[in-house]
Amino acid sequence: MSVLVLMRDAGDELSLQALAFARSLGQATGADAEPTAFTIDGPYAPASWGQTVADLVTARSPRAVIAPGTERGNEVMAHAAAILDEPLSANTTAFTPGDPPTVTRVRWGGSLLEQALLRGGTLLITVAPHAVGAAPAGVTPEVVPASHHALALAPTERVGASSGGVTLEEASVVVSGGRGVGSAEGFAVVEELAGLLGGAVGCSRAVTSAGWRPHTDQVGQTGTKVAPEIYIACGISGATQHMAGCKGAKKLLAINSDGEASIFAHADYGVIGDVHAVLPAISAEIRKVRGA
Repeated sequence: MSVLVLMRDAGDELSLQALAFARSLGQATGADAEPTAFTIDGPYAPASWGQTVADLVTARSPRAVIAPGTERGNEVMAHAAAILDEPLSANTTAFTPGDPPTVTRVRWGGSLLEQALLRGGTLLITVAPHAVGAAPAGVTPEVVPASHHALALAPTERVGASSGGVTLEEASVVVSGGRGVGSAEGFAVVEELAGLLGGAVGCSRAVTSAGWRPHTDQVGQTGTKVAPEIYIACGISGATQHMAGCKGAKKLLAINSDGEASIFAHADYGVIGDVHAVLPAISAEIRKVRGA
């Protein structure tokens, strides 16, 4: 009996984390040593991709199907679970074998870890981002055509990352702006620093609600969960929902004109000042050190 892993591609960091989780689950349950990885080829539509996963389960009878706990991964697996009438453990951090097995999963934006029994013929699991280390690939994902008979919609436009190809999920540096940046145009200083550091631009929910940045840039409970080497929060107050998205950062630098902002309680380093004065000064110093 095998374990299937839904991957975005062979080099994707979160997919490799799901692969590592699948390997440990396979060892714990006596399934085949090496999981079978696959990607879905076709326009993204949740019902179509969910049907594709369900068809694979019906055809191959795996012990488990594992996917990254991204927005898309959770959506696809929820559709598959509904079609198969099986339970889904989303945003899972650990698995303990048993009859039934026990899963630990993230709830309430990371403020709670829940242990639950997972009863199902096929274990359907998504792995919380950065909950486990990435595994060496060692596999070439099988390309599986999407089940087009279930296709209810198709994309008309694709909006890429605004950070020059560096994704929030994989960036080692994230420079993120909040309401304190002031406007969409005010993000120029955030983008400048992110570019100098080879990082990605993030933002708070207040920024996306104001229409200053796209939702793809949002860090937080309802946005992207990040785990960079350093997270630079500019003009961000530190609301619980936002901190749920950046708590995986190794170091946090907070820049805010309000010395009482709650984000300073979470920060490793803090600067009290206007982001439009502080960020250009940091960028200028970087250029000076580099001789640019």
